[in-house]
Amino acid sequence: MLDVEELATRARAAAPRAEEAGKLDPEVAELILAAGFARHFAPRAFGGAEGSFAELTRAVATVAASCPATGWCASLAANLARMVLFLPERGRREIWAAGPDALVVGSLASFGQAEPADDGWVVTGRWPFISGVDHADWALLCAGLPDGGPARVFAVPRAELTSGQTWDSIGMRGTGSHHVSVDGVFVPAHRTFARDEVLAGRPAGAVPEGHTVPLEAVNLLSFAAPLLGIAEGALAVWTEHARGKAANWNPAAPSASLLATTYARTAGEIDAARLLLERCADVADRGPAVTEDEVARNIRDISLSVEMLTAAVNRLVARGGTSNFGESRPLQRFWRDANTTASHVALQFEMAALGYAEGRLWEPGKAPGSAPLDAAW
Repeated sequence: MLDVEELATRARAAAPRAEEAGKLDPEVAELILAAGFARHFAPRAFGGAEGSFAELTRAVATVAASCPATGWCASLAANLARMVLFLPERGRREIWAAGPDALVVGSLASFGQAEPADDGWVVTGRWPFISGVDHADWALLCAGLPDGGPARVFAVPRAELTSGQTWDSIGMRGTGSHHVSVDGVFVPAHRTFARDEVLAGRPAGAVPEGHTVPLEAVNLLSFAAPLLGIAEGALAVWTEHARGKAANWNPAAPSASLLATTYARTAGEIDAARLLLERCADVADRGPAVTEDEVARNIRDISLSVEMLTAAVNRLVARGGTSNFGESRPLQRFWRDANTTASHVALQFEMAALGYAEGRLWEPGKAPGSAPLDAAW
C-alpha cells in the first residue's frame, strides 16, 4: 500500500525550492522511497509490494496535485523499477541487494551503442531527459548493437554515470531531467535484457502479472497520471481563488455564470479523464490477458485524457485573473507543468488516433495518402 500523505505535504512545501534548484529536495526524494514507489512493482520475494497500476495511478495523481515534479519522479520510480524483473536473476539480486527501494531511472530510447565483450558489453552513449538522475542508484539505458540487431537495455550503477546539468525547461523544473553519459562502461551479461522483451511484456521466469502486460498498454500511464494530479491541483487552487472573487464581488469581477461554467466544465472534464485513466489501469492489471484492441484503446484514451486535462488547466488559467501569473502563485506553475508534460511526443493524440484507426478504417500499414506506418513504442 502506497503511503503518500506525508510525501504530498512535504513536497508541496518544497516545490518552490525544487523549481529554483532544478531538482527535488533530497528529503523529498527519500520520501518517494519511504512512501513505497520504488518497491511498488517489485516482487514479494525481494521485499516488494507487487502492487497494481490502478493503485499507482491514484497515488501518483495525489502527489502531483501537491507538487507535479514529485509526482512525475514518483511515477517513474515505480515504472522503471518494474523493468528490473526483465533482467536475469543475478542482475535482479544485484540491484535489489540492499532491498527493493533502489531508485532506478532511465530511458528506453536507443541513444547509445553497445559492443560485445567477454561475458558482457561495452556501452557508450548520451541519453537526454533522465528524470531524477541526481538521486538515482541505477539507470536502465538502451543502446543499439553493431550488427543492427534488437536494441538492448543495460543496468548501469550511478557511480559509472556522468550527468550534465542540462535541464532548463520552463515547466517541470523540479524533475531534474538532465542528460546522462557513459563512455566505454563494461556491463556484465547479467545486467542486460533485450528491449523487445519489455515492449512485449515477456520477462524471463515466473514474475507477477504486472510485468507481463505489453508496454504499449501501460507506458503512457506513467506520464498521464501526474497530469491528472496537476489538473486536480490546479482546480483546487483556482476554486479557492474563485471563492474569494465570489465573496468580494464587484462590477469588474467575473460573472457568476462565468465562474460556474468554468468550474463545472473543468471539474467534469477532470472526472472524465480520471475515469478513462482508471479503466486503462484496470486493463493493464489484467496482465497477459490484455488484447490488441485494448492496447489500442488504452493508447487512445490516455492521449485523449491528456488533451482534456491540458485544456482544463489552460481554461482555469485563462479565467483565473492576472494575479495568478505571479511567480509565487501555484496556478501558473501548474499551467507550465501541465503544458510541459503534455508536450511529450508519446502523448500526442494524432499518433494514438492513427494506431486506433489501423485495422478499423483501413488495412494495417495502408493508411490512405501516407507511407507505411512505423510501429511506435
